[in-house]
Amino acid sequence: MDYLQQGMKVGLLLSLLAGPIFFALIQTGIEKGLRAGTVVGLGIWISDVLFILGVYYGLSYVKSFVSGRIFVLSLGITGGILLIVFGITSLLLRPRQQLPRQSFAAGASTWLALWLKGFLINTVNPFTFFFWIGIAGVVVVDGGLAPRQSFSYFAGIMSIVVATDFLKVALAKRIRHFLRPVHLLWMRRISGAGLILFGIALIVRVVAG
Repeated sequence: MDYLQQGMKVGLLLSLLAGPIFFALIQTGIEKGLRAGTVVGLGIWISDVLFILGVYYGLSYVKSFVSGRIFVLSLGITGGILLIVFGITSLLLRPRQQLPRQSFAAGASTWLALWLKGFLINTVNPFTFFFWIGIAGVVVVDGGLAPRQSFSYFAGIMSIVVATDFLKVALAKRIRHFLRPVHLLWMRRISGAGLILFGIALIVRVVAG
């Protein structure tokens, strides 16, 4: 069995999900361009890699830790509030009347803020926790994968995730030149409303659960 190809199939399914990460990448790509969107993506990808390492080398401890009601509740509420804050910020900040023709330029603090945005949106999302725990538990442990096979499997997932996220940002940059101010305003409204709805749904789900 080619574990690299199996992982790539899972990565493709994961990349098709339209969640808060999708909105963050598209909005950044349109408003700030390829480099800024890639920095947001880099925060997301590093977060995923840290999850992979954490669940692979400490699966039994991680599973017992995250199965607790307090952890799930705290993570869900924190993640929901963070998504709502990002969404409200997106609604309140009006886009520029005209997108710059040159590449987005910023200082180190702005690049760090973009990276941190991607990292936090992915890290505090409970779906990310349970997705990687489920993959590690069902496929790696129950499937009896050797370290080399596990590496190929996870590499397959991440290769597709990185490639498709980068493609989303690149396509967003391509269409930015065809957008007028009213389009940018509605894009911000849709993106902000989407993040707020995801945040509210997350909080309701963990509280009701």
